[in-house]
Amino acid sequence: MGVKTGEVLWQAKQKCPGLVIVPPDFKKYLRFSRMAREIYADYTNQIEAFGIDENWLDVTGAEHISGDGEKIADTIRQRVKSELGVTVSVGVSWNKTFAKLGSDMKKPDAITVISENNFKQKVWPLPVGDLLYVGRATKQKFANRAIFTIGDLAKRNVRDLKLLLGVWGETLWQFANGFDNAPIRQLGEESIVKSVGNSTTTVRDLVNIEDVKLIIYVLAESVAVRLRSHGLKCTTVAISVRNNELISFERQGKISTPTFVSGDIAAKAMELFKANYTWDKPIRSLGVRGADLVTADRHIQLNLFKCDQSDRESLERTIDSLRERFGSYCIQRCAMMIDSNLTGFNPKNDHVIHPVAFTR
Repeated sequence: MGVKTGEVLWQAKQKCPGLVIVPPDFKKYLRFSRMAREIYADYTNQIEAFGIDENWLDVTGAEHISGDGEKIADTIRQRVKSELGVTVSVGVSWNKTFAKLGSDMKKPDAITVISENNFKQKVWPLPVGDLLYVGRATKQKFANRAIFTIGDLAKRNVRDLKLLLGVWGETLWQFANGFDNAPIRQLGEESIVKSVGNSTTTVRDLVNIEDVKLIIYVLAESVAVRLRSHGLKCTTVAISVRNNELISFERQGKISTPTFVSGDIAAKAMELFKANYTWDKPIRSLGVRGADLVTADRHIQLNLFKCDQSDRESLERTIDSLRERFGSYCIQRCAMMIDSNLTGFNPKNDHVIHPVAFTR
């Protein structure tokens, strides 16, 4: 009936009036995810999460004990089904990109093997949008240049792709040709924090700049308090914007002085938004992120012509202590009272960290 993954509920109900909505049980998802990883750990200690329900495993060292990759995948598939009562689909390949692609090719309860000998036959005919990290906007850019399949992408001149997408064009070309050589982290290995951010899908569409400003300030305050709690400051601010047709983009910009002050973060986020959004569609989701982090107590070069921001930092630390003692809503910006239905959420307390893979 046209309902798609990631669609907001009210739009899904318009397409399918009889849709049954099942409430999520995040604690249960976490418990089963943990139990599945316990099974994986019987075969390797190189387990890297990709979201809550997917993992990459490097089983190279277990082949002489448990068989080749396909044999281990089948054993894991059967164990998860019998021990946890759920099905898994597994992709087996020599790199992460094609292993992920293989896991999506046959569902449910299936195994797909993509080897160096057969990937051109299995992978290249697939739509380019099936390739990891090719989103809707990138897919459209490819379509404008007659790149419709993964094979089309793999055969293009890499210099042309770099002109189109920058270094990311070369990365996707490498993925399409099977040149992904990113290693899989060992179990328990933590990645260095690279950014702190929050995003939200709003209770209604945002239709003007005032709506956007309210949400950005709520998100900026959450980002700022989390930076302060970790003893960090950001030197780059990024925003993500998604309209009500689920078309999204991200923009980022440097700030002159490292900061964990919410007003600085919000001001830069608003500057980025005004410079990059044309209001062709209402907005459904916004995100604010502080990146390029530095320690908060590091020495910085002061600006001779700007006031010292230590007073503002002290003020925000005082607000932190008040909210910690009396609750998150004991002190708020006056603007938050304009539309309490829109701003009545606490992204810091609602924040849940989901593991997200990254390329090196």
